Amino acid sequence: EMAEKQEEPSNTQNGEPDNTEEGEEKKKKLKREDLPPFEIVTGERLPAIFFKFQFRNVEYSSGRNKTFLCYVLETQGRESVTSRGYLEDEHAAAHAEMAFFNTILPKCESSLRYNVTWYVSSSPCVTCADRITETLKKNKNLRLTIMVGRLFMWEEPEMQAALKKMKSAGCKLRIMKPQDFEYVWQNFVEQEEGEEAKAFAPWEDIQENFQYYEEKLAEIL
Repeated sequence: EMAEKQEEPSNTQNGEPDNTEEGEEKKKKLKREDLPPFEIVTGERLPAIFFKFQFRNVEYSSGRNKTFLCYVLETQGRESVTSRGYLEDEHAAAHAEMAFFNTILPKCESSLRYNVTWYVSSSPCVTCADRITETLKKNKNLRLTIMVGRLFMWEEPEMQAALKKMKSAGCKLRIMKPQDFEYVWQNFVEQEEGEEAKAFAPWEDIQENFQYYEEKLAEIL
């Protein structure tokens, strides 16, 4: 019942084209948006339409102002435990990168080792990059690899400096290759119910865009 009362965020915000859909579709969507911000449901996958829009490694990323972060967290102690899930920005609360450290990994036990891989639609903003740097400096038992679809504001000198600091703190920053997008598609994206898992369909300029960003990143770092 609650779902009916809740206001639906505008389509553009969720990275969908602006065509209004029929009421039925809307009802299905509402169910998903009932989740409180950042509640992580294991096995939760992100909707294909968000993936196709947000993760596209285009240079001109108009409207792509949300960060989707898919993570694989491997905790090594006496036994290894791997968990995975995804987060997205709640505009009011925090960026997905911050949310990861606030909710998924609020503290690193010194007796354990953490290997974390993020697959993120774009590289972090300066504030998040600084927070990542601090977190890595404080926790020597944390390894972080960030695979990004695109570079965010990479021409800005302070952004470049923040990325360099992340690297010197031990963060591995990589641009997502077509295979990485495919990995996210297979492991983190909802497949339509009742259908065979659809194969990943790379977009036309996926390889060129990857190469473009890889060159830029190499110049920065």
